[in-house]
Amino acid sequence: MLELVSRETDHDVPVRAPIEILLQRVADGDQAAFSELYDQVAARIFGLVRRLLIDQSQAEEVTQEVFLEIWQTAPRFAAEKGSALSWLFTLAHRRAVDRIRSAQASRVRDMTIGIRDLEAPIDSVSEAAEIKVEHERVQRALGELTDMQRQAISLAYYGGLTQSEIATQLSVPLGTVKTRIRDGMIRLRDALGVTA
Repeated sequence: MLELVSRETDHDVPVRAPIEILLQRVADGDQAAFSELYDQVAARIFGLVRRLLIDQSQAEEVTQEVFLEIWQTAPRFAAEKGSALSWLFTLAHRRAVDRIRSAQASRVRDMTIGIRDLEAPIDSVSEAAEIKVEHERVQRALGELTDMQRQAISLAYYGGLTQSEIATQLSVPLGTVKTRIRDGMIRLRDALGVTA
């Protein structure tokens, strides 16, 4: 009687094909083999991915990507290099790590952009005071120049004229204008304490 029960039980349990065989069949485009492979390993692959990613929805998404990759790359599996299950776990692990790296890079990028776009508070009173003090220093330094140097520099920097336009306006040779501006700038630099 026990033999009879035992035989009936054996027939009720479906025989599972080895993962290596299923993977070879998947490489040939066998959808039924892919379905059976999925049934055998999906929970284990999802568990591995979930341990790495923690987030349930991210883990589900990556697991789906892993199975898509299995379907597409099954012909690359080489049984002589290792077991099919190890190959599947390696694919899953790599996908999960890629997702982690991508998320970290995204956070760093968002942080960098956020910091860059963050406007620093401006103390307009302090800034206005600094500009006024600097303007007064420049005016005093301009006062130490000769009238011809001051005129040439004022026309160039405050008037926005080119050296040729200044020469025309002052009715002097271009070389003279260049010399006045150069000498005046040297004297301004020394008066303002600017180092070259």
